[in-house]
Amino acid sequence: MLHGTMKRRKGGCLGRLAALMGVLLLLALSVLSVGGALYVWGVSKTLPTAEEMVNHRPSLATVVYDRNGKVLTNLYYENRQWVKLDRISPLMVKAVLAAEDADFYGHRGIDPASILRALIKDLTHQATRQGGSTITQQLARNLFLTRERTLARKVKEAILALRMEKTFTKDQILEMYLNTIYFGHGTYGIGAAAEAYFGKSASQLNLSESSVLAGLIAAPESYTPIRHPARAKTRQGYVLGQMVSKGWISREEAQKALDAKLSLKPVRRSSVTFSDAPYFVSYILFSQLLPRYGSDAVYRGGMRIYTTLDADLQKDAEEAVRKLPSEGAIIALDPETGEILAMVGGKDFEKSKFNRAVQAFRQPGSAFKPIVYAAALDAGYRPVDHLMDSPLLFPNGWKPENYDMKYHGEVSLIEALTYSYNIPAVKLAHLTGLDKIVKIARDLGITTPHLPNDLSLALGSTSLTPMEMAVAYSCFENGGKRIVPYAVREVRDNGDTVLEKNGPAIADGISPRVAVMIRSMLQEVVRSGTGRGAAVPGYETFGKTGTTNDWSDAWFCGGIPGLVVVVYAGNDDHKPLGDRMTGGRVASPVWRAFVSKAASRLKLAKQFTVPAEAGVEIVRVCRHTGFLASSGCPAVSIPVPAGEAPQAACPLHGGALAAARADSMAPRLLLSPMDEGVPPAPGISAAATPAEERPAEVPAVSPVPTPVLKVPSPQPPKPPSPVEKPYRKDPSSPNDVERRYQELLKQYGLKN
Repeated sequence: MLHGTMKRRKGGCLGRLAALMGVLLLLALSVLSVGGALYVWGVSKTLPTAEEMVNHRPSLATVVYDRNGKVLTNLYYENRQWVKLDRISPLMVKAVLAAEDADFYGHRGIDPASILRALIKDLTHQATRQGGSTITQQLARNLFLTRERTLARKVKEAILALRMEKTFTKDQILEMYLNTIYFGHGTYGIGAAAEAYFGKSASQLNLSESSVLAGLIAAPESYTPIRHPARAKTRQGYVLGQMVSKGWISREEAQKALDAKLSLKPVRRSSVTFSDAPYFVSYILFSQLLPRYGSDAVYRGGMRIYTTLDADLQKDAEEAVRKLPSEGAIIALDPETGEILAMVGGKDFEKSKFNRAVQAFRQPGSAFKPIVYAAALDAGYRPVDHLMDSPLLFPNGWKPENYDMKYHGEVSLIEALTYSYNIPAVKLAHLTGLDKIVKIARDLGITTPHLPNDLSLALGSTSLTPMEMAVAYSCFENGGKRIVPYAVREVRDNGDTVLEKNGPAIADGISPRVAVMIRSMLQEVVRSGTGRGAAVPGYETFGKTGTTNDWSDAWFCGGIPGLVVVVYAGNDDHKPLGDRMTGGRVASPVWRAFVSKAASRLKLAKQFTVPAEAGVEIVRVCRHTGFLASSGCPAVSIPVPAGEAPQAACPLHGGALAAARADSMAPRLLLSPMDEGVPPAPGISAAATPAEERPAEVPAVSPVPTPVLKVPSPQPPKPPSPVEKPYRKDPSSPNDVERRYQELLKQYGLKN
């Protein structure tokens, strides 16, 4: 009896325990269900709504933007052509269903059994990883999700698939799928794939072709019949077998399709076309984007490229280049940051890929003189010091001449640069030393290997690019800082992850003192000298013309506050532009027109600033004598090193002669051994013959004595050959560039 009682009590305890466990299990399941439901609800809130799905336009094109968010161009392999479902071969439709989702018309977007099967195989590491995704799930993933293999992505995929099934019909889903799926070799959608692989429309595909294309979807790069024909044949057999098992084709039809010889086209990617700023886009594409990210990422990765270019300025620059009488280039930089604001490498990109802004090595002529003067100022000479503009003949027969074929006697450095006298530039180069000039050129950002080791360097006989000149002149504008030009601010991938972010790269160039003195001297070039045609109304403007001896190259390099621009004009075959076609006549008007528009668009400052660290004082001097300006002087405000400004008023225009003689900071006449045998003038004379664009001379008065400073030669003079030297072979001639361009297209799998 006791035993029975104990047995009943034991049974009752077990029953209560089981009941308790059941309650706890139900409670746990309820909690899990509620938690799962809340999780799914939370995830669903982050996913596209039905309306967003309807409005979605799939595109993996990379978009290139200007600095203000305007679209410059889209980069893509294939311009997708949408094909209606009823225009696709029924055999192609069946092949895709057999390969990817035979029960597509029977399920509601997801296949729980397939998902469970795939999960088990993934967890047990059986064979390859399984997707378990229906066509609807694949479409959802391709349009809205990443390809990461996580449970969270699977949940999102399932939610989107169910949402799609409620939003679209089965035929609509299948049509979207067939038009967005990737088929390899840069082809998206069945229309592009049919044309690329077989040269026919999607409606013309036969069973053999359809089964090959359907087999590509799982792994386009692995099953491509062009690169991996054996794998493609195996995969084709699988697709045909699935079609047989579903009763959609007979075994005989499958075997015949498998045995058929395919007529494959050499698959080529879409043409490289740039809707706007073609020279600039080509520049960033081949020098930065493709080498760094590869063609697949750039052309089908949906990247977003944010550039430094100003689309409006670019259009203005393109219009300006078209007004040149020859080929040419324009490069515009922000001198404070190095951002490329505009780049035009020629009149017509379709006719010539030669980007003259960065690939044309040309002689700058007198536009190089500011670099010579910068080296001289850095060596301790002042803008107010003097040189002898007198005949110069070297033992080997080289005899440099001025543009006007005249000599002007004793001239200040300011005046010599203002009117671009050649002989003073050669003498100044000798006084300063070629090594010093080359060093300053490198400090300014000149990278060309073509710097001659002779005095012709003073006259711009080197060969360099417009971009190099823009970098050098930026140093004059910004107070001596050397910039590194850059074109891309930021790169983001299709998921908005920042891949690259660029900003200014600033280095020490030349001293601020030298930079502001050269800039001021170049302002006088524009006010009174050879650059008068470039003056921008309302803005302080600096710059220098450049012309080669045979009139084959014409330049204007300069800037206003916040902007540096170089205009180059010349023929690719180096033929002359025409008699007297100087930089002042050809390049200056184009430069002025472009910069005037740019100043208005960019809302730039109107006046330059002088940094305190420059250590200069601004003095108003006579351009002829270099003494402090008196009434009647051709006056110019010029910075000189602090404490080194002349103290006496110009005796040529009313100042006291005795005070000028007693001035310890009076302008000096710089003589070198090259001046031996040439009797110097007794002083500055107002009777010097003006240059071509020089204003009328002032009345002659008594000469003004200047102290003579004989400068020992830092190195023996190295005159060039008196024979006119032909251009060095271009490192990048137009033909070489075109050939290289085609090689790059082939290298990156693009077509022209």
